[in-house]
Amino acid sequence: MIDLVAMNAITYKDELGKEQEVTDIPAELLESARVAREHLLEEVSHHDDELLEMILEEREIPIAKLKAAIRKATLAIEMTPVLCGSSFKNKGVQPLLDAVVDYLPSPLDVPPVDGLEPAKGSRNGDERHALRRPSDDDPFAALAFKIMADPYVGKLTYFRVYSGRLEAGSRVLNVNTGRTERIGRILMMHANDREEVKEIHAGDIAAAVGIKQVSTGDTLAASDRPIRLETIEFPEPVIKVAIEPKTKADQEKMATALARLAEEDPTFQVRTNEETGQTEISGMGELHLEVLVDRMLREFRVQASVGRPQVSYRETVRGHADHVEGRFVRQTGGAGQYGIVYIDVEPAPGEGFDFVNKVKGGSIPTEFIPAVEKGVEEAMENGPRAGYPMVDVRVTLTDGKYHETDSSELAFKVAGSLALKAAAQRAKPVLLEPIFAVEVVTPEEFMGDVIGDLNRRRGHVSGMEQRGNAQVVDAHVPLAEMFGYATDLRSMTQGRATYTMQFERYDEVPANVAERVVGELQPA
Repeated sequence: MIDLVAMNAITYKDELGKEQEVTDIPAELLESARVAREHLLEEVSHHDDELLEMILEEREIPIAKLKAAIRKATLAIEMTPVLCGSSFKNKGVQPLLDAVVDYLPSPLDVPPVDGLEPAKGSRNGDERHALRRPSDDDPFAALAFKIMADPYVGKLTYFRVYSGRLEAGSRVLNVNTGRTERIGRILMMHANDREEVKEIHAGDIAAAVGIKQVSTGDTLAASDRPIRLETIEFPEPVIKVAIEPKTKADQEKMATALARLAEEDPTFQVRTNEETGQTEISGMGELHLEVLVDRMLREFRVQASVGRPQVSYRETVRGHADHVEGRFVRQTGGAGQYGIVYIDVEPAPGEGFDFVNKVKGGSIPTEFIPAVEKGVEEAMENGPRAGYPMVDVRVTLTDGKYHETDSSELAFKVAGSLALKAAAQRAKPVLLEPIFAVEVVTPEEFMGDVIGDLNRRRGHVSGMEQRGNAQVVDAHVPLAEMFGYATDLRSMTQGRATYTMQFERYDEVPANVAERVVGELQPA
């Protein structure tokens, strides 16, 4: 690696990046390094007149002066220092940490933190803006930014102190929950090493042991001077997979492990799909979920299989079916069952389920009408194409027949169910799939690849616009085609594109795709 500030080279001698040697820049790279340094000096000089004079007079520029100029521009958010390296192999990590010290603001370089505190004398929860200076003399205020399950000490809460000081054993208020918590121990964390301290001060980052109820983004403050700091905004998860334990013994352990991991990571969510019964885990990408599944194995000894979740399809009808009979008659001596209904079925876009009673002349007694509706509604839970729930259907009860002694609510409920199943088969049933609105932000040179890929996924591009130096592509894509998209998008754009997606609507599945979906559900 070549450092353009000090104009030297760093060579790593071992696989884990522990041994490094600072040397002169190799001869074959010297010219390109000089060109890059000239570019660096030119950019930095726009923000520092003294540096500009030194360059024009061709004076030698001290390293301390150049670092001070870069720091000044960085603090003004006019420049962003960029460093290279690999955290996996521990290469470039040391220069990165040095750059944090050299260029990023200390607590004294940034304005006092702004928060909301209860207005004096207010009983209706009014709040007003208040500042906390980075001083030991101000009331204590800190933000919990990370929760970690530690196998030795339990839950560790990492927090950053904005003002005041905190002693081990003292009590603080969790402003978000309203609970007062005792800080058992305070630890200064040093990578895989930790140091117990009695007290921490404004500007420090530490971990606390003993806080029972705390979430990422909660504010910890002095009980007598509460303040609520701005919380952390977490993006919604963009990908989900189904997960199931490999053995019965893993079942209970898996639930505990997932709950622990979700508590640590707000961008990781766990839910049970009501329709498929599967446990689904959601996160920010496939790598994110792979790491969490790996942690389940390493830290919680839980073996789990991960697969693609089933897409929640729906069914509806596109045609009409009139005067369809539903007949449930069982008369074999003794108490029998007798219920006959006639229904019309038609599409009702956006209505969900609409039941209309047009029975005249008492052909079905009024008390049995709700039973017919219940039977129809239950039958709609399993559509005729592939067994998915039916939506956007209007059912009109037009006529029926009953028996003085044998008719019952059960008979009319079953008759309604049979009528709906028969009518749905005749009314051109179709499969519906969830369509997601997808926004891709990509550098311009990858636009063609991104649009081509969305088209291959049966997506419809609805718009394109420039945003800064990037292009934004808006499209509507079926959820079934979006699995694996995070990885594919990274591959085709060298990791430089990002995307978001959210549910938009249900649309009809094309006939060839519907045949495949229905075929996959058929028993072998």
